[in-house]
Amino acid sequence: MTDSVFSLYIVRCADDTLYTGITTDVRNRIAEHEGGGRGAKYLRGKAPLRLEFTKEVGDRSSASRLEHRVKRLSRSQKEALIHGDGALSALLDSYDSGDSGDSGASGTSGTG
Repeated sequence: MTDSVFSLYIVRCADDTLYTGITTDVRNRIAEHEGGGRGAKYLRGKAPLRLEFTKEVGDRSSASRLEHRVKRLSRSQKEALIHGDGALSALLDSYDSGDSGDSGASGTSGTG
């Protein structure tokens, strides 16, 4: 069995909210979200979805931890990540160094 490489992705919903997730196949996962059924409940009725950001991040455990960190970012921080200001590398660096990265900010995948 081969190890799957997981990607972190951010999509923008029709109502301009941002949703963060992880998957091994970004295009297929977005199709699942848009088609209902196997997609996230939060995204039902929020199509069309636009892929704003994707990055391969490694195994499922690493991807899940990074997803949690990104979901805790403020909307402006997520927008900065989307526009490539290097915020993801900072999150990865703090992850690699063992820092918890919890800044006290809160949020969920659909709030920012």
